Parts: sequence; structure tokens; C-alpha cells
Amino acid sequence: MPTRKTDPPRGVLKTTIADERRFRHARFHPSPDLAQYVEHFWCVDWDLRGQPAERTETLPHPSVHMVFEHDVGGRIAGIALGKFSRQLEGKGGVFAAKFTPGGFHPFLGVPISTLTDRVVSLSTVFGADAASFERDVLAAADDRQRIAVVEDFLRGRAVQSDDNVERISQIVYSVARDRTILKVEDLVDRYELPKRTLQRLFAKYVGVSPKWVIQRYRLHEAAERLATDADVAQSTLALNLGYSDQAHFVRDFKAVVGTSPASYAKRAR
Repeated sequence: MPTRKTDPPRGVLKTTIADERRFRHARFHPSPDLAQYVEHFWCVDWDLRGQPAERTETLPHPSVHMVFEHDVGGRIAGIALGKFSRQLEGKGGVFAAKFTPGGFHPFLGVPISTLTDRVVSLSTVFGADAASFERDVLAAADDRQRIAVVEDFLRGRAVQSDDNVERISQIVYSVARDRTILKVEDLVDRYELPKRTLQRLFAKYVGVSPKWVIQRYRLHEAAERLATDADVAQSTLALNLGYSDQAHFVRDFKAVVGTSPASYAKRAR
């Protein structure tokens, strides 16, 4: 039986107040033999029949997702450079596998940057095997069965062992966990890799630059702080996140989130 993750998800923007009784969001750990490739499986179900539509927004992580949905089918979603937004209405659900940073490269076989800001069909990546795979996932009765179908399919792919998959994931996760990593040079010093080598590895395995990953995770933190800490000063927050001044922080936040930090904080609280 898959083990459910209990840590709170990161990157979910607090832009609407939804009736949580009408939503289900669950995440599950993968089997140990696939943990270097799959970070977790996730599912979202909603029932808004007779209720107003709700908007959900996230700041995506540097990960590729394999997504399944009835009436849409299966697809591969590369890293979204901007905010993800979707209007939920009626009754529906989504099931997906979130790959580790670098974890989808062995299955794709070409640089992950070719998928960045793109959504492609399963057949684009998996060829003739995609159709039956998609049918089996969508026909599964529950999360446990869907996870089993996806894991069996991934195990059946002839992927070659690649030490860089785990190496790159470790680097990206260190950015997510360590708030003191504010610039690419911090990663260069920590992992003793030339800057250009680091940039090439990220383009091949992650799909975005090290600078983008650092900025994205620092913006995750900014959104969390603004939503939960009424006393946080934007100038202090900007400094703690590595910005030279408040104006640059406000500009980047607004460009990605779509609203100023002050407006976001007001709405989120």
C-alpha cells in the first residue's frame, strides 16, 4: 500500500478561499526502487456541483509531471516557467506522477530543456506503448491501482543507470531546503563544480538554469512568509532572499505571481 506524504506542499498560492470539504489533495511516496526517479504521486479531486468555480494557482517546482485526467487523457508537462492557474468547476480529478529534478531524463533520452514550458502527449515520449498505458491508468479504480500501473510501466522501460540523476536532484533539493543559497556561486562553491558545467547539467537534466531554480524556491519562501507573517517587512524579506533592493524583489514577485507582494499578502490573509 503506498505511503501517504504528510509534509505540507510548497508552492501553492493562497489566492482563493475554497470549501476544503469539496476538495481532496493527497500525495504518496513511490516504491523505493523508483525513488530516484519519482518524487511522489499526487491526486486532486473536487466536487463543486451547484457551487461557484474556484481558482487554484501554484508556483511550479523544477520537475516534470506525468498527468492523467478523464476527458483529457495522459500528457507530459515540462517545467512551467510562470505561474500555473486553473479554474475548477463541476466534478473532476487529476492524477499525476511528479518526477525528481533530473528523474525524467532517463525516460526522455534528450535534454529536459526540450520540454520546458511545454505539454506533450504521452506518445511523444513513449511511442506506441502510450495508448494502452493511458487506458490502464484511467481505468484503474483508485490511487493504489493507478500508482501500481505507473510504477510497473516505468520499471518496464529500458533506462540506463545515470549517477547524474541523483546528483542533480541532491543539488536542487539543497536549494529548496537551504535559504542561504542565494546565487549560483553558492552552488559552485558547495559542490565544487565549474559554473558552466553546472549550467550544462541543469539544462540537460532539470530543464532550467541554476539561477532560475534558486529564484523560484526563494519566491516560494516569499509567498509563504507573506501569507503567514503579518509583521514581515518587504525590505527585510527582499534582503533575506538575496535581492539587492526591494524594487527588484517586487518586480520579480509581480512578474511571476501576477500581483505585488503587498496585494498578495492582503488577499492571502
